[in-house]
Amino acid sequence: MRFAGTRETCELTGLSVEVLREWTIRRALIPADVFPRAKGSQAQYSWQTILILRLAATLRNRFHVELQAHKTLFAQLKDAVRDLEPSDVMTMTLLLAGNGVWTLVEGLTREPAEVLAIQLKPHLEPLLEFFNLPDDSVRQIELFAISSIAADRKVPSGIRAHARRNEVVA
Repeated sequence: MRFAGTRETCELTGLSVEVLREWTIRRALIPADVFPRAKGSQAQYSWQTILILRLAATLRNRFHVELQAHKTLFAQLKDAVRDLEPSDVMTMTLLLAGNGVWTLVEGLTREPAEVLAIQLKPHLEPLLEFFNLPDDSVRQIELFAISSIAADRKVPSGIRAHARRNEVVA
């Protein structure tokens, strides 16, 4: 599993280093996946934790929600997405109904009357490239590796450039 350090996590979440440390270490609202080993080393964060941090920032900045009251929500949400693939999370919506009641739903056709709904896709998209997560919006199975084709016959230079970047060429 790939992790992001403190600097990258700040860039991906829009949080300052001070706020990130406050939320993940001091108040432990959303704990880091790997805590710093020594002074000067960085904590490490998975894409799931960064997704939860982005959701927490949205709750605080856009909806003025007090985060400390939702510490259990963040832990439960992290457990809920831990074993999911990014493609599964991409189509989900987080519904917060109050009193700590929440649910993840596939898509959102009609929400209940009094609920806060947050689609996860806009929060997950910036993480796809950084963590090199599969983007299943275009599903394609590679039948032949580009490197084996290039070795067998002359391939236009544009395809070789794509092969070096590990991209699938359609």
